[in-house]
Amino acid sequence: MSRRRKIVWSLLGIYVVGFVVFAVVYGVKGHKNEQFSIIDAYHLESWAHLFGPVNFDKGALYVLLAGFITVGVMLYVALRMERRPGRLQVMVEWFYDLTSRMASENLDERRARRWFPFICTLFVFILVTNLLGYIPLPVNTAQTFRLFGTNIPSFQIYAADTNVAVPLLLALFVFISYNVEGVRAHGFFGYIKSLVPQGVGGAMLLLLYPLEIVSNFLRLLSLTIRLWANLLAGHLLIDFMAGALAVLLGLQVLGWFTLPIGVLIYLFEASLIAGLQAFIFAILTAIYLGGAVGRH
Repeated sequence: MSRRRKIVWSLLGIYVVGFVVFAVVYGVKGHKNEQFSIIDAYHLESWAHLFGPVNFDKGALYVLLAGFITVGVMLYVALRMERRPGRLQVMVEWFYDLTSRMASENLDERRARRWFPFICTLFVFILVTNLLGYIPLPVNTAQTFRLFGTNIPSFQIYAADTNVAVPLLLALFVFISYNVEGVRAHGFFGYIKSLVPQGVGGAMLLLLYPLEIVSNFLRLLSLTIRLWANLLAGHLLIDFMAGALAVLLGLQVLGWFTLPIGVLIYLFEASLIAGLQAFIFAILTAIYLGGAVGRH
């Protein structure tokens, strides 16, 4: 038997034995936990009041962490560029080339140079924000545990963009940017006119014109909801499969049964969805900017 098969069979054996142990010790009959709500962990509890309506909470903490990590990595690589790059420099250069192609394939050369930093920053910032959201940190102040006589916040996976305000703000920047660029390219009335495909007139114009205007505003919602809903749904699925469902139903053995599913979902989300959502947001930004300065 190969080493890989030994490892697989050993893990399977541990899983089966653990399932039996949980079933014997805790039983297979559950009860609904009325006090537990999985969404409570995503509520933003204020940690400190800064000024006016501004409070500091874990949402603000994650945004600041993502910003500092993004700037820190970029500065670190920029100050240590080498002819024979290391893995980090190769990764950053790959992001540079990818976002450069996004800009150049959707915008003319002059506008691509202008908007490339914006597109690249969005891509890297959202990617860092998403990846940071899969690192368990002690930020859940609603649930604490005692350590050496001190109440410590429970560990939690949390991403800043699971709070709808963050994707909405990013989408608002994109919405304002491509509309302003469209007005700069065509003039106000020319830009409004450019929203309707060329050659459309008569009764079709009366039908399509309001739809195009509405669809332009709906991009703000689609950018927001796509990023927010995908990240929040992924985190909730991981929480459910990793034990929250067992707590909700009061059935400990269910937590052991669903744990492998939670691990698989975690790996899928962290390795694919985090990067995919950052890529989609960045490429749509480039497409919207290109569409605003072009003609249909």
